[in-house]
Amino acid sequence: MKINAPKAQVVVYPGSNCDRDALWACKYVGFETEFVDVHSDIDADLLVLPGGFSYGDYLRVGAVAAREPISQKIKDFISRGGLVIGICNGFQILVEMGLLPGALLQNSNGRFICRTVELEVIDNETPFTRYYLKGEKIRLPIAHGFGRFVKTEEINTTLKYTEDVNGSDEFIAGITNEQKNVFGLMPHPERAIEKILGSDDGLRVFLSVYNYIKNKK
Repeated sequence: MKINAPKAQVVVYPGSNCDRDALWACKYVGFETEFVDVHSDIDADLLVLPGGFSYGDYLRVGAVAAREPISQKIKDFISRGGLVIGICNGFQILVEMGLLPGALLQNSNGRFICRTVELEVIDNETPFTRYYLKGEKIRLPIAHGFGRFVKTEEINTTLKYTEDVNGSDEFIAGITNEQKNVFGLMPHPERAIEKILGSDDGLRVFLSVYNYIKNKK
């Protein structure tokens, strides 16, 4: 454990299946890490809502998880400027909580999509994307059945697909809130932190936020 290292907590919902990948990605770049459950308190610099199928995607994807006791704690954490990243199902949960605008609907082809896609970095002025160049093309894996992003208002687009992957409005793959301390994306950066995995383009998401926090301490 590094002295005074930034701390990251990963929320494990029943049905989460990318929690260990997310924890490892945070630990890999230097975070002190721990898992928390839906009744836990938040005591971290970064909170990660991982991918998976929380509560089996019953009712709507992310809808049940969004109503767990930790949700109000997440909202309070964000209101204090806390940094949150929601990946895939985590993105869906943030939308269901009303912390990010829009909606995530079934892919336009009606099928689950699992492959590596090309993305364009639209906004590199967030705590999560500082180590990318604006307009840079990167490769990250996706694995979702309900990833089609639909705009309901003007948003802060962070990442776009370079082609129509799932029918998302304007090819949107990731967004932030207005304050840019909440980042939701459908692709999985935690599955792309080492070249042996096929791409290490996701590593800079975690390096960006780690050093952003460290430089503010």
